[in-house]
This record gives sequence, structure tokens and C-alpha cells, in this order.
Amino acid sequence: MTTESSPVPSPALVPSHAPVEITGAEAVVRSLEMLGITDVFGLPGGAILPVYDPLLDSKKLRHILVRHEQGAGHAAQGYASSTGKLGVAIATSGPGATNLVTAIADAHMDSVPLLAITGQVFSNLMGTDAFQEADIVGITMPITKHSFLVKDPSEIPATIAAAVHIATTGRPGPVLVDITKDAQQASFAFSWPPKIDLPGYRPITKAHGKQVTAAAQLLAEAKRPVLYVGGGVIRSNASAELLELAETTNVPVVTTLMARGAFPDSHQQHLGMPGMHGTVPAVIALQEADLLVALGARFDDRVTGKAALFAPNAKVVHVDIDPAEISKIRVADVPIVGDLKDVLGDLVAAYREQTTAGTPDIAEWWATLDGLRSEFPLGFSQPSDGLLAPQYVIQRIGELTGPEGIYAAGVGQHQMWAAQFIKYERPNSWLNSGGAGTMGYAVPAAMGAKVAEPHRDVWAIDGDGCFQMTNQELATCTLNDIPIKVAIINNSSLGMVRQWQTLFYDGRYSNTDLNTGHDSVRVPDFVKLAEAYGALGIRVTKEEEVDAAIKLALETNDRPVVIDFVVSADAMVWPMVPQGVSNSYIQYARDHSPAFSEED
Repeated sequence: MTTESSPVPSPALVPSHAPVEITGAEAVVRSLEMLGITDVFGLPGGAILPVYDPLLDSKKLRHILVRHEQGAGHAAQGYASSTGKLGVAIATSGPGATNLVTAIADAHMDSVPLLAITGQVFSNLMGTDAFQEADIVGITMPITKHSFLVKDPSEIPATIAAAVHIATTGRPGPVLVDITKDAQQASFAFSWPPKIDLPGYRPITKAHGKQVTAAAQLLAEAKRPVLYVGGGVIRSNASAELLELAETTNVPVVTTLMARGAFPDSHQQHLGMPGMHGTVPAVIALQEADLLVALGARFDDRVTGKAALFAPNAKVVHVDIDPAEISKIRVADVPIVGDLKDVLGDLVAAYREQTTAGTPDIAEWWATLDGLRSEFPLGFSQPSDGLLAPQYVIQRIGELTGPEGIYAAGVGQHQMWAAQFIKYERPNSWLNSGGAGTMGYAVPAAMGAKVAEPHRDVWAIDGDGCFQMTNQELATCTLNDIPIKVAIINNSSLGMVRQWQTLFYDGRYSNTDLNTGHDSVRVPDFVKLAEAYGALGIRVTKEEEVDAAIKLALETNDRPVVIDFVVSADAMVWPMVPQGVSNSYIQYARDHSPAFSEED
């Protein structure tokens, strides 16, 4: 994965100030201000209370009080993922810090720049099982780019500056700064900018020229090439460069779940999303390719299926800013370590040099793929029970809102439908928990995105299961004038788990019925719940009501809106590749699989 240069000002560029005696807590606030941070999400508690006192006086920092620390973490993720800026979350020690762990792990999996600041008990109490003590540095070490423990107030400015630098450069990700209460309370001589010393941290951004030339040569020789685009293209702000490469080479493009919007869905060269629930043309293109150009992608199991059987006849060019990702799952014939924004420009130039005598003829490859597009278009069947088709609801949300909107999804069937049936034309418009698959992501992520991009319509497309994990952040939205739109795709069950139970467990629905939707006791009643939180609550049960409800939500900007779309529980996500098998076994619909020319 790659990233653009640090979205906050470098400490070295900020004018120096004469030393002034302040507390460590004041230094936290002052450091964030000096680094250009404008918005933070958090919840106070005893061990971080010293920081909250000077935070009250800050004219540059907007603090948004969440209702759960996990909400702060996901809001910071949504803030970052919708803009490319750094997201910041603050929590207290012990359970406050551990409540951030899920969001930190999520940010780590999806390469989201996140700064988590936590309070810690007094340093002399550490290791004694003090009240609300937890070793959060130890807990988060495997799921952060780095975790800092600060016991000396004089170290606070340099530590926060270093944390911001690490989180936003190279492959972006979460960094944790844990500060003891005595370090927050003690005074020292604060000056800016601090000296940052990070020996060994030198992200490679410029690729080796010979490797780029080798990649261009493979592109010029390939008969069945595919650009396999991952979320790194978005993190590196390289969508324009990707478009130039695609149009220069005329190579088909697939965009993973994390890369939706990196390449316009409307573009003729786009085959859709690959993987377990990808389009048939995208899945088969990868499977039958003779060259994969993997750009900021990590050969995730949801894309490859059984890795040993993935794209068996393809050579691989793998471009990534993180050398640990290259050849981790699939050995790269041409490994390229570098920032995609730079590498793609170099690759276009090298390809043009390779093809001065004429561009390769891949018309036969395109004829095959166009035939697949015609034979296996993305679609859905109307439910036989007379209830709403969830795919139709989500498709209309996308069509009525348009490509300038932001769409944050929870995890499960509604996530896949939102990835499939909304057309994404620009990067940073699709937010989801791709690697971790975190239920409860959508509402706080949408909240964070709306804080970052207040002029855009922001939707949380959520399931009735996911929504019940973090819906308390509706209170945060109402009280802080953050008018997000929430579409609950209410099939009264844990939909994706139910789908697997239908397909693989003989329809034995063990503990997946939530009793929130059609012909159930409706606990909770989502419309009443929305109203209790000060939001506009709407229930939609008929297709003719869908458009009016969406339009009303789009017109309502004085409070959050929650629409309870009561959909069929029998709707399934298709296409589908069963877990642990070759992508050759893709099913277009139940009992309907395309024929392959490839041999396993």
C-alpha cells in the first residue's frame, strides 16, 4: 500500500516559538494544534482528565464527545478515509483504551492513518494492577505501526510529532501514544518544533528504475493482462495516475473492495470488483490472465480464494510501498517497492518507450471479457416473499445521491451489495471495514466523514445487526449537528451468517434471527429508537416508498435521518466463490456457474 505525503504540516516547517513553561497536558493540546489537527474524537476519564482541561480552552481543536470509545476510533477512521488526512481519537486508561483496540486493529488492516492518544495511570502505579490500568502499549503493539509510552512531560511534543509522521508516511496506519497521568500533570519548558529522531524509519517511495522497465516490458508482451488495483491506490492519492496507465495500455482494470472508486465504475475498461462476491468478468479475468499488475493490493484471501489455485498461468508485477507485502502470498516476478503515485508515472513513461513501434494487440482478450460482461451482468432477483429487494434499495440510494456522496458500510450482505450496486466514480467515496470486517463500523465512520466533509451527503448503509453495535453515536450526531443519513437494510437477521447457514448448513439458522424486521416483535423498533435520539425516523416496506424516503433524507439536514428498510431475509449476495476453493468455482447465482477454459 502507498500513501501521499504527510497531510499535516511537518514540524520542521512550523515557525519556532520561544520556550514556555506549561504542563504535559497543555503540551498535548499545543502539539496537536501546531501539527495542524483541527478535529478530534474522544471520551474523558480519570487518567486523561488533565488533557481535557486545556482542551476546553482550545480555539483550534474541535473535540467531539462520543458515546463509546470504539465510536471515537471508527469516527477517526471515517474522517481519515474520506479525506486522506489523519484521524485522531482520545481515550482514558484501562477500558477506555481497550475499547479503542477494535478500531486500531481495523485501521491497521486497512492502512488508515490514525493517532490514538490514551491516558495511563501514574507511572509509580504501573504494573500494580492499579484501578483502570491496562498495558495498552503491549496490547496494541501487533496492530499499530508503533506504540509509544510517555512518562516524561518533556517527551510529549516530539512523541506526538513523531507519531503523526509515522501514521501518515509510508504505508499509513495507526500509532498509539500512551501518556501517564503524572507526565500530563508535570510542567516543563515547551518549545516548537521538537527534534524528531526515528532511526531506521525510512519508507521507500522511489522505485528502482530497472524494475519499472521490467514491468513495462511484461505489459508490452502480455496477451491477457489485468490491472489488479488495491486500496493502496486510494491511500497514495494515485487515481489520476492509474487512469493514465489504464488508458495508455488499454488493459482491463479490477478494483478490490478497498479500492472501489479508485477507478471510475463508468469507465469502459473497468470490469468491477474481484473476489468472493466479485463480478464474473473480474474474477475470470484474474483467473485466466497471463499477467497481473498488482497495484497496492495484498492478495487477500477474499480476492484469491485458494491462493495456490489463483491465476495459475499469470506472471506477477507487484507494486507496494510496504516491502513486507511483496511475495508474502504470491511470489512476484517483478517486485517494485515504492509510492504508487510516483511508480505509476514512471511505469507509463517506461511503457511508452517499450511500445514506440506500436501498442500490443489484446483485442481477443477484450472480446472474451466483453462476452462475459454481456453474459453475466451484475443483477438480482426479486424476492418471492413480496418484501423489498435490498439490492434495489441500495442501488436507488446511490442513484439519487450521486457520485459526490460518501457511503460508509457495515459488514455483511449489505456491505457487499453497497460495493456492488452503488457506482463509485471517485476515490474516498466508499468507506468500509475491509480487512477486519468490523460490525458497527458504519455509523461512527459516517459521522467522522461528515465532520471532515460537511458539504457532502454521507450515508451509513448498515445492517440491523451492525447498527445495534454503535447506534448510540446518533446522540453524538444530533447534539453536534452532524446530519448523517442511515439506511438500515433490515432483514431481521445476521444476514451473511444466515446466507452461509442456508448454503452450507442445510438451512439450520442457529442464533441468526434478530427479531427486528418483518413479521417479528421489532425489538428494537428502529423508528422509535431514531426519534429517541433526536433523529428523523422513517420505515419503508414497499418499493413505491423507497425513492420518497431517500429524497426526504437528502433534503433533511437539520438532524440525522434513519430509514428502516424492511427487506427480504432470503435475498443473497451473488456472485459468490465458496471459501477455500479455486475462483474457478464462482457461482453467478445459486446452482449457476460459468464455464472455464482454465484447468485446475
